[in-house]
Amino acid sequence: MRVSNKVVLSLLLCGVVALHAAPGVLLAANEESAADTLQHLLDDAWEFELREDPLWATHVGEHRFNARLPEVTVADATRRWATRVEFLERLKGIDRQKLSAAERVNYDIFLRLTNDTIREYEFRTYLMPITNRSGFHISFPELAKRMPLNTAADYENYIARLNAFSRYADQHITVMRHGIERGMVLPAVVLEGAAEAIAPHIVDDPAKSLLYAPFQAYPERIPADEQKRLTAAGRRAILQSVVPGFRRFSDFMRREYIATARGSVGASALPQGRAFYRHRVQKFTTLDLSPEQVHQTGLEEVARIHAEMLQVIKQVKFDGDFAAFVKHLREGEEFYPQSAEQLMKEVSFVLKKMDGELPRLFRKLPRAPYGIRRVPDYIAPRTTTAYYMQPAGDGSRAGFYYVNTYNLKSRPLFEIEALSLHEAVPGHHLQLALQQEMRDLPAFRRYAGFTAFVEGWALYAERLGLEVGFYQDPYANFGRLSYEMWRACRLVVDTGLHYLGWSREQAIQYMAENTALSLHNITAEVDRYISWPGQALAYKTGELKIRALRATAEETLGGRFDIRQFHEVVLGGGSVPLSVLEDNVHRYIAEESSNAP
Repeated sequence: MRVSNKVVLSLLLCGVVALHAAPGVLLAANEESAADTLQHLLDDAWEFELREDPLWATHVGEHRFNARLPEVTVADATRRWATRVEFLERLKGIDRQKLSAAERVNYDIFLRLTNDTIREYEFRTYLMPITNRSGFHISFPELAKRMPLNTAADYENYIARLNAFSRYADQHITVMRHGIERGMVLPAVVLEGAAEAIAPHIVDDPAKSLLYAPFQAYPERIPADEQKRLTAAGRRAILQSVVPGFRRFSDFMRREYIATARGSVGASALPQGRAFYRHRVQKFTTLDLSPEQVHQTGLEEVARIHAEMLQVIKQVKFDGDFAAFVKHLREGEEFYPQSAEQLMKEVSFVLKKMDGELPRLFRKLPRAPYGIRRVPDYIAPRTTTAYYMQPAGDGSRAGFYYVNTYNLKSRPLFEIEALSLHEAVPGHHLQLALQQEMRDLPAFRRYAGFTAFVEGWALYAERLGLEVGFYQDPYANFGRLSYEMWRACRLVVDTGLHYLGWSREQAIQYMAENTALSLHNITAEVDRYISWPGQALAYKTGELKIRALRATAEETLGGRFDIRQFHEVVLGGGSVPLSVLEDNVHRYIAEESSNAP
């Protein structure tokens, strides 16, 4: 149990008073405080989550379970649900009014996260454990990049996980069969090409597997005879567990799952679909909003950003309308990299330039570094333009910004500044690495994230480039606006698809008419929204809230407004619901106003 100095001092004082106190006072002094009860609950819940998801435990730097994989049966999902319900009952037994302000925030955030998880179970989302761009079959081949491999014991853990994969794959197959029976299946359209993400892992030679890489370059500390033994064990595990597991999953997808996938694209077609999507809207925005309200906000933002884009077209003296300009951008060879190496170099230059500007915007920077990597070939055709992977919780691995180098004609150079500022700094890496380093937060808050905050911050970070010299090229500024438009369109398209009856073709057309994204990217994005209902709403919702709070702070504080201090307030509490962020910023404004001379 964690006990603060303040608590220790209080206990000592109680001991002194108790020398002359009545027996009833002695009993009261020994009773557990509301703060201690909450801390015990948070500790128990954190330990439970680590044990239930050993891969997550490895990520956060807890290595007790490095030889295990999660259990993903229906019975396990039900057992987890029951335990989380018990946690909620324990939470309700704590007198929230007896907690400090900081403890009440922990209470409220734990309540919200647990409630969301329970609701997800009740909507049976565990029966759809994959999407068109994520799932165990996508993440497992990257296992070597996500766990320590420094000692022979580390390799034994790695091999144990390889040996466990066969059962892991079978459990997913069984769960997805339950999904077929209950109508909880993905739309057929997003499963086109799904087998192509599995096929590269069905090999006849273990050395051809991505999972074989650790056996080709051992740390020097591991003796040669141990290397030989471990390599033999690794080869057996790949051939006898990994390859058969992927083969059975591939057969299941081709022969059963894809054949029974639904023809509809919207979440409303699922059992309890409309209620499920309303829940998703509130989960991902953290606000009490209806799908109709979100849709209307999207339409308004699209109109506003469109007007700004027209100003850029006028600035470059283009002879044509918006559609003609977008066609010019999509077809002009000068706007695209000629090689993957050129694309990676351009990304590197942008990020190194931003690294030098960060102290102008922030008082505190993360200790963890970040790097850039190419998106793996086996998922590149079906995934997004880029994504970010957080650092390991124990500091053993940096954060990584993954850049998609597949189909270079869909990776315009004028988007690189906005994309890189979003995914790395001052976007995801800066915010998430800082959060992981906040030792004053309970563990569950250091590693948890509210998408509206995390993605809202990253979208806000794109605009910060304007304040430190980026987007000097009008085309790069158009790329920034196109990215902002992309997120505004998501509010319209996601709600359209899942609640208002839009077709996939209607969503693609709307994106094509309003953004400069390549048609390849638009199609990949729309399919992402189809398979991940509600998540896309978080970006613009969060960014709009942060920008509104900043405008309020600037207007109220005037010359006393300090951008570095404002960012410290926004980021200083970690990822929080937008209502908590609003409280934090308003408290900062009030305190600064009261300190005015």
